[in-house]
Amino acid sequence: MTRRKDKRKNTNETSLSTLTGDSTKRTTRKKTKKKWTMVWQSLTIVMLITILGGLVYVVKGLMDTNDFLNKSYTPRTSKSVQNDKIDVQKDPISILVLGLDDNSERELGSARTDSMLLLTINPTEELVNITSIPRDTYTSIKSKDFEGKDKINSAFAYGGIDATIDAVENLVKVPINYYATADFQAFENIVDALGGIEMDVPFTLTEQNSQGKKVVELKEGHHKLNGEQALAFSRTRYVDNDIERGKRQQQVVEAIAKKAMDVGTIAKYKSILEALDGHIKTDMPSNKILSIAQSGLTKDYKFESHAFSWMSFDYAPYGESISMVGLHQDSIDYISHKMRLSLGLDQKDERDEPGYKFESNGVVSPETFPNDGMAIVN
Repeated sequence: MTRRKDKRKNTNETSLSTLTGDSTKRTTRKKTKKKWTMVWQSLTIVMLITILGGLVYVVKGLMDTNDFLNKSYTPRTSKSVQNDKIDVQKDPISILVLGLDDNSERELGSARTDSMLLLTINPTEELVNITSIPRDTYTSIKSKDFEGKDKINSAFAYGGIDATIDAVENLVKVPINYYATADFQAFENIVDALGGIEMDVPFTLTEQNSQGKKVVELKEGHHKLNGEQALAFSRTRYVDNDIERGKRQQQVVEAIAKKAMDVGTIAKYKSILEALDGHIKTDMPSNKILSIAQSGLTKDYKFESHAFSWMSFDYAPYGESISMVGLHQDSIDYISHKMRLSLGLDQKDERDEPGYKFESNGVVSPETFPNDGMAIVN
């Protein structure tokens, strides 16, 4: 049997970091720039809330933004939560942000989620919690055409956004209010519309582009990356692991944020919106998107980033052995608690005391590891 293995490193550590705004008094312009930068940092490879919120807010009145937002609006066929009464400037919400590995140019015929980001926004506490779900996490998936266990990123191919939301909710026990998706072309278009971004690339890499055809080659060093190169740098999986991959994506987002803050012209913002046309979908109505954008300008949000503790294993549920990820149960519980606390669904406990530092005991969740004895731990 042919064995395919990712060059993935094991880890028993959970990386938890808090990004806080500088409390030093600054001019109004600098405060506004800092808040926009934090909004951009809250999303990894897909910056939909900022794109559809912040930039739309900037150019409102100069173009038909309602038409742009309405074309992106794609409500769910089924909803486990009622969103109509939510006031996004007062009520806490959760958003699942997905980066899809398919578009009209690539024409794969189906899509898997290359990036999965779950965030909660609490406008009263001015707090955003963020976590990235490893795409290879082994977990339960339920849809019309499939019911069983597989990588969580395959849920979208099995049953679209409904199956994906169901899989994430069951895994982390956090209800999801809204979703947002964008394909790789949207990411490339943003970078190209900004004229490229400056990045320090810490390694030499060879990677396919978003169409899976041409090869992107980058040498170690400082580069001005175009959209294709920035995407390759963000999503390469063969130099480290999913945790480091997530950090790279955040670095790229920060570089995009800095460039976006410096472009200085409405015409440039309009070109970004035009570049995104047809590449994004969300079930958040346009009035709520604009309301979040306004909230980003008037509140001083703090950001708490959380990463799951995990291990990797090889498993062959359908023939060829492939690499999968098992999450440590206590890290699931901890991140779930932080998200639910932000949504007003949990009460504070010792894990919320000042100075508390989470350390995993390394026990894998039975939900994310096969029980048939056929898995081989890496």
